[in-house]
Amino acid sequence: MTTENRPEATISQNPDIRYLGRLLGDVIRAYGGEKLYRQTEYIRSASVDRARGVEGADLVDTGLGALGLDDTLSFVRGFMLFSMLANLAEDRQGMDTDTEGSFAVAVAALERHGVGRDKVLALLDRALVAPVLTAHPTEVRRKSMIDHKNRIAELMRLRDAGQIETDAGEPVDEAIMRQIALLWQTRPLRRERLYVQDEIDNALTYFRDVFLPVLPALYARWERILGGRPASFLRVGNWIGGDRDGNPYVQADQLRSVMARGAEVALGHYMDGVHGLGADLSISTELAAVPQAVLDLAEASGDLSPSRADEPYRRALSGIYARLAATYERLTGKTPPRPSTLRGQPYAAPSDLRADLVILAQGLASDGEGALATGGALGRLIRAVETFGFHLATLDMRQNSAVHERVIAELLQEAGVEGDYLALDEYARVALLRRELATNRPLGSRFARYSEETANELAIVEAAAQAHRAYGPQSITHYIISKAESVSDMLEVAILLKEVGLWRIGGKDRDGGDGPPQCAVMPVPLFETIADLEAAPAVMSAWFALPEIGALTRARGHQEVMIGYSDSNKDGGYLTSTWGLYQASEALAPVFEAAGVGMQLFHGRGGAVGRGGGSAFAAIRAQPSVSVQGRIRITEQGEVIAAKYGTADVAAANLESMTSATLLATLEPQTLGEQDKARFAAAMEQLSATAFAAYRELVYDTEGFKRFFRDLTPIQEISGLKIGSRPASRTKSDRIEDLRAIPWVFSWSQARVMLPGWYGVGQAIDRFADKALLKDMAQVWPFLQSSLANMEMVLAKSDMGIAARYLPLVRDQQAGQAIFARIREGWEKARDGLLTVTGQSFLLQASPALDRSIRLRLPYIEPLNLLQVELLKRHRAGEDDPRIKEGIELSINAIATALRNSG
Repeated sequence: MTTENRPEATISQNPDIRYLGRLLGDVIRAYGGEKLYRQTEYIRSASVDRARGVEGADLVDTGLGALGLDDTLSFVRGFMLFSMLANLAEDRQGMDTDTEGSFAVAVAALERHGVGRDKVLALLDRALVAPVLTAHPTEVRRKSMIDHKNRIAELMRLRDAGQIETDAGEPVDEAIMRQIALLWQTRPLRRERLYVQDEIDNALTYFRDVFLPVLPALYARWERILGGRPASFLRVGNWIGGDRDGNPYVQADQLRSVMARGAEVALGHYMDGVHGLGADLSISTELAAVPQAVLDLAEASGDLSPSRADEPYRRALSGIYARLAATYERLTGKTPPRPSTLRGQPYAAPSDLRADLVILAQGLASDGEGALATGGALGRLIRAVETFGFHLATLDMRQNSAVHERVIAELLQEAGVEGDYLALDEYARVALLRRELATNRPLGSRFARYSEETANELAIVEAAAQAHRAYGPQSITHYIISKAESVSDMLEVAILLKEVGLWRIGGKDRDGGDGPPQCAVMPVPLFETIADLEAAPAVMSAWFALPEIGALTRARGHQEVMIGYSDSNKDGGYLTSTWGLYQASEALAPVFEAAGVGMQLFHGRGGAVGRGGGSAFAAIRAQPSVSVQGRIRITEQGEVIAAKYGTADVAAANLESMTSATLLATLEPQTLGEQDKARFAAAMEQLSATAFAAYRELVYDTEGFKRFFRDLTPIQEISGLKIGSRPASRTKSDRIEDLRAIPWVFSWSQARVMLPGWYGVGQAIDRFADKALLKDMAQVWPFLQSSLANMEMVLAKSDMGIAARYLPLVRDQQAGQAIFARIREGWEKARDGLLTVTGQSFLLQASPALDRSIRLRLPYIEPLNLLQVELLKRHRAGEDDPRIKEGIELSINAIATALRNSG
């Protein structure tokens, strides 16, 4: 057995962590009292000494035992806040030192391979890079906590710049101290369940404060690097308000709300931008030559103010502002915060607004060698309008295929279509649905009385059609079908779209033949389980083989397929899931090529490795060379949204990294030969089969495993947290198959087992004879490098010693001890196998920065786990002191904060 040969542990901190940690200690002493400060410091020191291997340093339990319930709550808050501040400091350090995802570095690398900037610009003309925000619930912190943290980040930037005072005259150090004190006195937990509207409001904050200003600035930087203007290929999408799968609280009203609120944010941003330009562009016709197009725009504005008679740009902007104000009123039903004194006609489309702004930009470019037209606020505003339109973010719709099946069956029955749709086989269903799609006649009737489910589904697609009419076709472009297994699952969505005019049969082409149908919203299959991923190429082949679908997709130019990391992992384990997704991506490419259709993959990733988490840059680079094609969408979920997009600087770095990885994955020449590909694939098949068997045997075939999981981990308590609007399970069943992947992964993380991120891999490596081949693969194959790196991070964050402290919670001790022994053995094999393959002597030896980061946190997580166990014992024994429940929820919050990508 390989053992870790780790050097003597040293826990080093960067200066920011020391600084913020000292201020936090001062706050705890000032607001919590000397006793709490000394107790906290005692436990912290003992835990740090234990992590360092100091002899006799095993006094953590003693210190924890001295805490009363009130002190326990305060202690947990203190450790949680330290982890939050450490995260902030490390994010700042990472932005200063990490050049891996730099756009400039990627462009330079491509140039070294003979890929010029002209080819990069040509790719970006047809590219799409889209992070998509979802409401999947793993963000356990209140937004108030995140807001205070972000203010500290802003103040730290002032401190970096050498500023002693804030703009308001407050000393910077005192302002940081005040924000930490506010964090200490802010309730971390939500008292009420989150509603969909709360999730919409939270998401809109990121768009208003981060994405609207950041994306135009990024484009301006890339334009300078490329020497040309790239298309607006980077866009941020949204699921919140459109994702109904398992969430009964998302209805037509929520979809209408998210669209109207999005328009309010986008138009408000444009109005502020135009107002600012009005103050800036004081150009006089007495001193500058102004093109006729600008003069015409000024004349049409209705601005007759004598003071601006010689200032056509200001007059034109007054007219643009008036039209924006009218557009704001039409789309939101509200009066804008700063009404216009003029009357203007609403803009019919964002392109009309852009055209007016471009006239101004061209006017500025026509004089003085274009000095005033280079970049600037006007250029950023034009880019924002191109990117965000009037809809702000393209909303995806999502529903489960089983719901569609029932709704279509009821529609057909009520319309008098002969036969029982649910009793038909796939061939007959496809034939029936195609007949219905060959006519624009709707199935539904306003006189029919439908079930609540069918009425709700019809109402939400009607709301989508209304959104298209009000906000434009970019407002909703994708309809995701969960549990998609067949062509009929996709055609059912087309039927629903036809009911509201979003699918229509084509007119005549130039030769007099039938043109392709028109479908304004693309049905997108989501392949989630291992079996679904294996069947994906056959399903898509059958989809493209339908003449009307083939014509439709070729006319559109691309078709999206979504692949799910979470459920495939829960179904088959980490290695089989990762390999299955890779294989499905690779196997789909020739299917799309044969159909003459571009492939767009939508990666349903979560924050944790067990749900596809880890470095997005490495994950995109590790995709099959044929699968990216310049177009990629990726979900951003839960706590990952705050971590990656919480501040402008962090968001810019992550968006640039995603873009750079997409460029490299699409354009960089591949170095792996066909012979190596074949050898490596054969090895992965064998590894995957062994890992799958080991995982399924433990999770699904072991008697009592379901009870063991529910006893060992805080899954019961997590299900009661106010962290999202959707239930923890899709049904009332307690089966693992019906549990959502997010609480499944989150629960294992809390108990420090993190089983979904590694189990089965150790057995697979152990039983694979040719270890030299595995070492070769780990050296040169990005796919295996990325997979092992993510698993290594999880192994380093897990701790079987701490996990064993949760064992007394298991009611059947005999079965629990046996199952845990298998888990521990599996962990040891995974660690030993990874070290053998990578040639390291201890975990993260080749990643010293990550090693330091994790080892810094471990002493702060262990006491939280030990307290959590004691609180869980008391809670499950029936003690009803409300502080016990609050302490459990606080510990869940604190551990998740310390582990970061845990949900």
